[in-house]
Parts: sequence; structure tokens; C-alpha cells
Amino acid sequence: MKSLSLTQIITVGSFVMLAAAGAKAESYEGVQPAVSAKSRAEVSAEAVRTASAPDQNIVRGSRGPETVAVSTDRARVVAEAVRTAAAPDQNVTSGSRVNSKVVSTMQNPVDARAEAARNNSSKL
Repeated sequence: MKSLSLTQIITVGSFVMLAAAGAKAESYEGVQPAVSAKSRAEVSAEAVRTASAPDQNIVRGSRGPETVAVSTDRARVVAEAVRTAAAPDQNVTSGSRVNSKVVSTMQNPVDARAEAARNNSSKL
């Protein structure tokens, strides 16, 4: 009679453990059953209606730029943007420092230029 080696004993033990695990495995019953308020015929009819609908694949903006209702004059918007961009304290907010309140003491360069232009025109 041959004696079993350590490798053979480990192999046989592994197969025994796999067989034991397989005996305890749960049976597979597939995915959860579909629950629907619509019948198969209703779903099929809805799919046909949707597939034959006009412009079904058109998304917003795919046909070019959309028109926008303009409520402010372009020159006014540009002037406001320039004034905001030139503000000396544009990046400082009341939350920049703890318990601080921002009070701008610096004159906006755009306002300074406008005032200088008014003063120069009144002297002429």
C-alpha cells in the first residue's frame, strides 16, 4: 500500500471542502421578476409610437444657436463689465477675513476717468 504525500492530502482536502460548499449553495432563481402596471401589448404600442414620433432624436441646441431675448443695451452691458473688471477691490469679499466688513475706499478707475473727462469738458 502506498502512503499519501502531503500534496495529495491537501488536494483531496480541497476537493472535499469544495463539495461541502457546493452542497450548501443556494439555487439560482434568476433575476427578480418584472413588475409592471402595463401589459406587453401596451408597452409595445408605446414603443411603436415613440419610435415613429417626429423629431425624436433632436436635442435642444442641435439645430444651431438659439435666440435669446435681449433686455439690456449692449453698450450698457459692456460698460458694466469694464467697470467691474477695473474695480480695485473686485476680488475682496466680506468673507475674505474673519469678522471683517469690506468698505471700499478706493475710487474705481473707470469712474475717475469719467470724472476727469467731465472736468476737462467743463473747462473748455
